[in-house]
Amino acid sequence: MTTATTARQDTLLGKVVIEQGFCTRDELNDCVALQTELERQNNQRSLADILVANGYVTQTQINRARAAAEEQRGMAQIPGYQILSKLGAGAMATVFKARQLSLDRMVAIKVLPKRMSDNKEFVDRFYQEGRAAAKLNHPNIVGAFDVGEANGYHYFVMEYVEGQTVFDQLDAGKPYPEKEALDIIIQVCKALVHAHENGLIHRDVKPKNIMITPGGIAKLADMGLAREKDDQAAAMAEAGKAYGTPYYISPEQIRGEMNIDFRADIYSLGATFYHMLTGRVPFEAPSPAAVMHKHLKEELVPPDHIVTTLSAGVSEIIEVAMAKDPKRRYGSTKDMLSDLEAVARGEPPALARKAYDLTSLADLEKTGREIPGDQVDLIETAREQTIDFGSRTVVQKFSDPLVMTLLALLAIAAVIIVLLLIFRG
Repeated sequence: MTTATTARQDTLLGKVVIEQGFCTRDELNDCVALQTELERQNNQRSLADILVANGYVTQTQINRARAAAEEQRGMAQIPGYQILSKLGAGAMATVFKARQLSLDRMVAIKVLPKRMSDNKEFVDRFYQEGRAAAKLNHPNIVGAFDVGEANGYHYFVMEYVEGQTVFDQLDAGKPYPEKEALDIIIQVCKALVHAHENGLIHRDVKPKNIMITPGGIAKLADMGLAREKDDQAAAMAEAGKAYGTPYYISPEQIRGEMNIDFRADIYSLGATFYHMLTGRVPFEAPSPAAVMHKHLKEELVPPDHIVTTLSAGVSEIIEVAMAKDPKRRYGSTKDMLSDLEAVARGEPPALARKAYDLTSLADLEKTGREIPGDQVDLIETAREQTIDFGSRTVVQKFSDPLVMTLLALLAIAAVIIVLLLIFRG
């Protein structure tokens, strides 16, 4: 092995050791300086040996770093791209910052580990993500550029977004102020409107999948679980399986229902909004299974009961978005966007307020408690005036405070008239 090859390997190993957090940069620099001094004395020692000898890393950590460095060496051979650094890693893939040589621009490359390349299901899902992302073109969605395979590695090239995720701020214990959270959720909702109009359900909307640029632009990322709404083959193959992230997953995803639609994304967006505003997830429990059970069965604590300074409007939007029955959620992401933008303008969320009022009255009726006559009439009137407009249901009801006041006055007048007639008789 040549000295130049050894030097390249040591450089990559040192980079990985820092990325993995096994030692500090100062400790690495000390070892590199010692290695250089030993070379002057014709004493060739590897960087790994020096790091271990000085107690900065363990032999086990070096073994892990070497394996990761070997993998990065293979990934660095993707034609047309220069791998620069590691951005992050998940259960199924590693993401690197790279330079696209032909256009001299920064990109992000998601690479499937070689150990998963023999698993057809993983590979198919990886390419499915690339195809799904390629169908979308929106300023609030991370763009897709290319997919391919090189040297046994499957890769997906996408837009490089400088900034941090929403989760990064939440993980630091910093909930978002209402105005800022509302701005971000509006942008993500616009991204979902575009995805849904193109027939795609994201199925994994969550804080980790929302990037925020230094300029405040929100970008929805990770189409790894995206599915075409009308893909019956995929729906049948996934029936009975819960795909999603436990803290933000919709009840119908938990049940593994076949006919998942855009309302699953509405639920997850509501759960994400809840976390951003309150600093806590909607349902907490010791295990993922217990969390999902709460999504199915436990009533949601309204966000304005946790943060009392929140406006009633955002709380109403979240409660409608996170209704356990999809039929009680927004009829479309466009409807949810309309309410979000109304609250941002300082107006009430008209659609959420109607849905919330009707649900409250219907729940009151179910309890068997006596309901005032005017409210019984209101429920029946609302039922009779449910008009189907294709993909969504619009409920027309008379819940305006002025109308209710007039009705009350009429009722009082009727009582007075009856009493006068009795006394005269």
